[in-house]
Amino acid sequence: MTVRHLFSVLLFVSMTGPVSAMAAPKVIELPPDGVQLKKSDLPGYAKAQAICATCHSAEYMQYQPPNAARPYWDAMVKRMKTVFKAPINDADMPDIVDYLAKTYGSGASQQN
Repeated sequence: MTVRHLFSVLLFVSMTGPVSAMAAPKVIELPPDGVQLKKSDLPGYAKAQAICATCHSAEYMQYQPPNAARPYWDAMVKRMKTVFKAPINDADMPDIVDYLAKTYGSGASQQN
């Protein structure tokens, strides 16, 4: 065994810890979500439930400016995808933005 190989093995063991510690899964139980997305017939509602609500509470939408126009929501959805790596398909983005703008933003009074 070369010194370089030995160093690599030692580095790997020091970074990963004992193998037995890796075998025990850690279970995290989150409290129930007290806020649900506002129901809607818009296609973006089901998509937001399936995508957005898996990572954060629907309460997050309530903290956004109630007068936020569609461009704001468009920027927020793009930010979630690019910065936070949310698994949003490009084809689903317009529906999600439409739902958010009409349900939580300035378009709320114009919904359906």
